[in-house]
Amino acid sequence: MKPQEPPESGPAAALEALKQRACESVDLNAARLGALSRDIWSCPELAYAEHQAHDALTRFFSGGDLPGAAWAVQPRYKLGTAFRADWGTAAPQDPLRFAFLCEYDALPGLGHACGHNLIAEVGAAAALALKAALESLAEPVAVQITVLGTPAEEQGGGKIDLIKAGAFDGLDVVFMAHPSQENAAYLPDVAEHDVTVKYFGKASHAAAYPWEGVNALDAAVLAYNNLSVLRQQMKPTWRVHGVIKNGGVKPNIIPSYTELEFYLRAPSRKELSVLTEKVENCFKSAALATGCKVEIKGGENDYYNVLPNKSLQKIYKENGKKLGIDFISEDAVLNGLSGSTDFGNVTFVVPGLHPYFYIGSDALNHTEQYTEAAGSQTAQFYALRTAKALAMTALDVIFKPGLLEEVREDFREVKLKEEEQVNPVEPKKGSVGVGACASH
Repeated sequence: MKPQEPPESGPAAALEALKQRACESVDLNAARLGALSRDIWSCPELAYAEHQAHDALTRFFSGGDLPGAAWAVQPRYKLGTAFRADWGTAAPQDPLRFAFLCEYDALPGLGHACGHNLIAEVGAAAALALKAALESLAEPVAVQITVLGTPAEEQGGGKIDLIKAGAFDGLDVVFMAHPSQENAAYLPDVAEHDVTVKYFGKASHAAAYPWEGVNALDAAVLAYNNLSVLRQQMKPTWRVHGVIKNGGVKPNIIPSYTELEFYLRAPSRKELSVLTEKVENCFKSAALATGCKVEIKGGENDYYNVLPNKSLQKIYKENGKKLGIDFISEDAVLNGLSGSTDFGNVTFVVPGLHPYFYIGSDALNHTEQYTEAAGSQTAQFYALRTAKALAMTALDVIFKPGLLEEVREDFREVKLKEEEQVNPVEPKKGSVGVGACASH
């Protein structure tokens, strides 16, 4: 698991030659990669039900027409629609282990409006590119490349399930890239908690004797309005959004049951816990005011905020610029808003890079227009260019002296800072010191 010695004939020149070989591999495989992406795009599947996409990707890596040595493919790896494909050299020492992630779930009613077909394509392309570069060496280096198929990003958190199952154990660096409206080596994806709220009242005739009923719809509406009032006291970086999934049966029946679903987001796990408490008080007070009973159930997997890795981001931008990628400014990154991803949880267990890339359209994610853009031929150029930049970055981590340790140190420092915020060290009794204030 140590960084490799660069090949002979001048380390810098040899490394650039390997990067060129990686880019050539992407171009060589462009047609089959585009077909893979289109196959996934044309048959959108929801979280944990991505059977066609799983089969398409495992066939892709099992196929005998791919250049070089074969991949060892594990279908249905730890989850019904996850997979794993591995390739490694025969070098004697413990290998560096790199993983490229593929997402492929779609959105209900919209299809691939978040471009997960392109995420799968980029992950596959980058893995093929890195493999081709390493296979071109006269002497093998100790590297293992893993492609992980990670389902259920839009709902449920497949990566979190895979973390719990040990799929990320032993990995050194993890890569993926997400479609967007701009190019960024990092965007501050935020922590997210989803919650389902159920109100239980009592049915009655709404005209003849409404006083006999307990109106669960009133509770749902009041909860919604409570949250609207709370927004004035919410931080600008907090987000609360939801829907009423069940609002009753008929107008002449006092609703005895209603159900809401909400997503809560904040920049960090610490802030998310504060926001969650405030929001749950809104739900509880609505039940108290209407006489309903309330059941509040959080989702099984909270999404963590994505931890930055400045060393990986810097190298990725350097490689991307060589390929003509125009990145947004640092101010735009720091002041921009983003969504949430279960890749955030991955960055708490292994150093990771999660850049965003433009796909040739100004359409916004989670719209019909973005679905169309994600399946277009135009998007192919940008997706494959991003795959090249990821593979080039992985080569830098392998061969540039000291870079891997810088990546690891960034990971350790940022993770420690985050965990200190979530679990602050309590001062000893009787001690006085700066920063010993209460958390509320």
